[in-house]
Amino acid sequence: MTTPVNKGNDGNDPKKKAEAAAADAQAEVKETAAKAQNKAENVAGKAKDAVDGVKEKVADTAEKVEQKIESQDEPKTSTKAPSGGNRTYENLSSIPDMKAINRKIFLSAIPGIGGTREAKQDPTSAIQVSGIKVDKANLADYTSATGLRLGNDLPPTYFFVLSFPLVMELLSRPDFPYAAMGAVHVTNVIEQTRTLKIDDTYTIRSHGENLRPHRRGLLVDIVTEIFVEGDDTNKPVWRQTSTFLGMGAKFAKSADVSVTTRAEDSGKVLPKPELPEFKPNARWRWNGSNVDAYVEASNDHNPIHTSNLGAKLFGFPARIAHGMYSAAAVLAPLEGRLPDALRYSVEFVKPVVIPAQVALWTIKEDDGSHDIQLRGSSKPEKLHLNAEITPL
Repeated sequence: MTTPVNKGNDGNDPKKKAEAAAADAQAEVKETAAKAQNKAENVAGKAKDAVDGVKEKVADTAEKVEQKIESQDEPKTSTKAPSGGNRTYENLSSIPDMKAINRKIFLSAIPGIGGTREAKQDPTSAIQVSGIKVDKANLADYTSATGLRLGNDLPPTYFFVLSFPLVMELLSRPDFPYAAMGAVHVTNVIEQTRTLKIDDTYTIRSHGENLRPHRRGLLVDIVTEIFVEGDDTNKPVWRQTSTFLGMGAKFAKSADVSVTTRAEDSGKVLPKPELPEFKPNARWRWNGSNVDAYVEASNDHNPIHTSNLGAKLFGFPARIAHGMYSAAAVLAPLEGRLPDALRYSVEFVKPVVIPAQVALWTIKEDDGSHDIQLRGSSKPEKLHLNAEITPL
């Protein structure tokens, strides 16, 4: 006897069984997904807490380093500028330590720690240090690295090295309008009223001024002055204006109108020179040992000069020579023919990528000035340095 099928009994319907199983599976998947999402959110929260903790520790360490660095400058007093000047200079007890400055510059470049620089106005910091004697061993290293003479008379470019820590101290301070790391030294103008002597005692002072627009960012000048202690005139015997370009830097929205309305500056201090028709006065091959010698003498350990990797991080194909190494080296063939009182204007045009073969042209004009060009030896159309020495 055949038992009739009960079509109203869903429990025996294969289709209904499949639908029920699918519904159960879908519910289980949703439950599993919800658990996974909750677990992921918990892990992400713990990771965020860990990252925040690391940031807090790094920031705390950075603050302690800053406090330690600042304490090295104590005691701090101030001095009014001579000859009726209104600027007040902070007196430092000694020349700033470059290692401490480099730490500040490195920390300021770390996102979330270094803070944000705002180009609102001219830099306000002004610093000076007194009682400075020339380190004769350092001078010997400098002249050996650059090819300049070692004697009682100081080369015009030597005080760039001696005052370099003050310049970098200003660039590392919060009132400087853009990050020091990546700032490009585009021009340098030195004026000296007489030959400086190795045994004199000096006061060095530096300040920033003249923040202005450039087609590729913002320019600012660091002015450094050298005084001979005991000189009754109380006037600088050496004055330097170093112009730096902050690539891509812009004025802050709250910038002072007296700054933002300044005319755009090309950053040039000399007319574009023509390629000389005569043979160069000298040819040199510069390699890593030349740069290393200048690194040690100048205490400028910028990674674009010390390593190929560091240079590549800033867009160069390999390490490059210091601009002021070039500015010093090109004076060597002219020593003994330069006036005691002079102005030395330099434009850094294209970097010298190491190793390099370079050629020097010097042209003496009727007024006693010298035009100087440093170009590629095999490609003289590549201008590295354009300079001029004029008597004062």
